[in-house]
Amino acid sequence: MLESKIGLIGRQLFSRNDIRGYSVLVEGREEKCIVYPALTGEVETGDEVLLNTTAVSLKLGSGGYHYVIARLNSSGQSSVPGGHIMKMRYTPMQVKVLSAEEEDSPYHEALKTADSLLGTPVLAATLHSMLAPLVLYLSNAGYKVAYMMTDGAALPIAFSQTVSQLKAENRIAGTVTIGHAFGGDLEAVNIYSGLLAAREAFKPDVIVVSMGPGIVGTGTKWGFTGIEQGQVLNAVHTLKGVPIAVPRISFADNRPRHRGISHHSLTVLSQVCLTKCIVPLPELCETELNYILQQITEESLFGKHDICLVDGEEIISIIQNSGMNITTMGRGIDAERSFFLAAGAAAKAAELLLQGKSLPRLELV
Repeated sequence: MLESKIGLIGRQLFSRNDIRGYSVLVEGREEKCIVYPALTGEVETGDEVLLNTTAVSLKLGSGGYHYVIARLNSSGQSSVPGGHIMKMRYTPMQVKVLSAEEEDSPYHEALKTADSLLGTPVLAATLHSMLAPLVLYLSNAGYKVAYMMTDGAALPIAFSQTVSQLKAENRIAGTVTIGHAFGGDLEAVNIYSGLLAAREAFKPDVIVVSMGPGIVGTGTKWGFTGIEQGQVLNAVHTLKGVPIAVPRISFADNRPRHRGISHHSLTVLSQVCLTKCIVPLPELCETELNYILQQITEESLFGKHDICLVDGEEIISIIQNSGMNITTMGRGIDAERSFFLAAGAAAKAAELLLQGKSLPRLELV
């Protein structure tokens, strides 16, 4: 069920691209709200609005923001021309986009017959917090990076401050939003056509794929949206790209299921990903690396995938010098060093492939 309340728009807190933040008076209290002008039109101080207050009431990770559903004093707005594909279909907020695949798109003819990524490395990540380290490393090394955002978490790409910052610094050549995610430089219907659209439109050296902010997890084996990583890896293989799985690694998370290689990654690599992919592991201390190797052995991943040991240390200084506040689950590089080293190792693996070098593969002994 959706919880809604009436609010009165106050001062603007921030504005970037297709998202705005405002203070809002709700039942006599000053709170915060987010506006997506593409969905509701622009709002102004003094406007009465209908708010979705569900996430704040449940104390979920929305940053304490309500979401504006509609301006109650609006006379309506007209749709802009172009596009026939609906996202968030059959809901009051369904939005029309021009999808890269449809006939009016400049990429339609190319995508009618496209079926190959031509060996492009694709880094399949799970958490949105993996995006910045991957892109920072590769762009620092001079590679052209495209980003495809799935609909496993936040649907508007505008919600991501990370994407906004990386694009502002010209570190991302272009973005594609697939499924019900929206707001990218290109829109696409699914994983397969999204990957092909990214390749056709942006001609990248590397494609990075992840969901937006806000992964869903339930503490069960199968109930998490990061399971899409396996589907992405399968699609990359089918489309003749090079699938690289970015493992979720942590020794700072207090939850046993996420210690070492997260159960999310283990489930994906053991049962969802049906093709052999590259799994780069970072160089860690002996105790941590042995813990991870034991997990990989228990899940019978040696032989099923190409397990590689790659030095990801360079990512630490890259993050420190980036000027970005990069965290995962609220923890920075000091607390979550192994997490960021894993992202660095994955990016370095892609770089080695682009240089035509072999990866240092680990074998079960």
